[in-house]
Amino acid sequence: MGCGRVGSTLARSLEDRNHTVSIIDSNPDAFRRLGPSFNGTKVTGYGFDQAVLTEAGIERADAFAAVSSGDNSNIIAARVARETFGIQQVVARIYDPGRAEVYQRLGITTVATVKWTADQVLRRILPAGAEPDFRDPSGTIRVEGIEVVDPRLDKLALRRKVGMVFQQYNLFPHKTALQNVMMAPIHVLGQDRREVEERARALMRKVRLAGKEDSYPGELSGGQQQRVAIARSLAMRPDVMLFDEVTAALDPETVKEVLVTIRELAEDGMTCLLVTHEMNFARDVADHIYFTDRGVIVEHGDTHTMFNAPQDSRTSDYVNGRFG
Repeated sequence: MGCGRVGSTLARSLEDRNHTVSIIDSNPDAFRRLGPSFNGTKVTGYGFDQAVLTEAGIERADAFAAVSSGDNSNIIAARVARETFGIQQVVARIYDPGRAEVYQRLGITTVATVKWTADQVLRRILPAGAEPDFRDPSGTIRVEGIEVVDPRLDKLALRRKVGMVFQQYNLFPHKTALQNVMMAPIHVLGQDRREVEERARALMRKVRLAGKEDSYPGELSGGQQQRVAIARSLAMRPDVMLFDEVTAALDPETVKEVLVTIRELAEDGMTCLLVTHEMNFARDVADHIYFTDRGVIVEHGDTHTMFNAPQDSRTSDYVNGRFG
């Protein structure tokens, strides 16, 4: 949102990196800054208007940047993107540094107005390592028949099939546990609220959090918050669940309750892909293991082979605790 110097620079930079870009500005003349080579979507309107955001395709977006010339507009638009549409990667430009704390409490990353603002926003929108060092043209990734790297990919269709749980719980602090679980099916899938609530309550019971439906994240332990995050992903009825180091941010005593939940999902037939350093857990529940080092697959195989007869010395050292 915002097609001034920062917004136009950011839009062009993202497009140069092969991202699909939509840009919103209340002044249609501002789009001239994009130049004739810009192929993204240009929407005239206010970035905090839900209808305008929908027209810009926010329901398919991975990130949202509010970089207009007004702090109030930026904070309102950032909140709408995060709270109404569930966008996790939200960055807002601020002129008044005193407001940074307000954004922080809302879980919104801020960038002060400096000459390299566009670069700073870009770094915060794109996750670390987003610029690939190498692409293998012979490889493919398919999820339920959907080609992940296809430039015509329907991201929303893919997200409906894949659930993901991160190290950080990313729960909305101003929403109850039950509301966090219900948000995506209602706002993304457009499902009936009554049906979603019934399913959300059942999922809260499934992850052993019955009675915590009306608790806010700040009232829950780390392990409890992570189980809410698992229930939130399950609410979308995915075919595959991805777990990215989900116990890394937890105290040792709360790790077990999360691992038990994942084990039960696997036993129920859910396909689970885990990134983990919990070797005992991997030995107990995994069917197939990939060992990586510096982003490269060293070797892979069935669980028995990987733990008892690994072929590479790095794998052997790791599974036997000879690392560090």
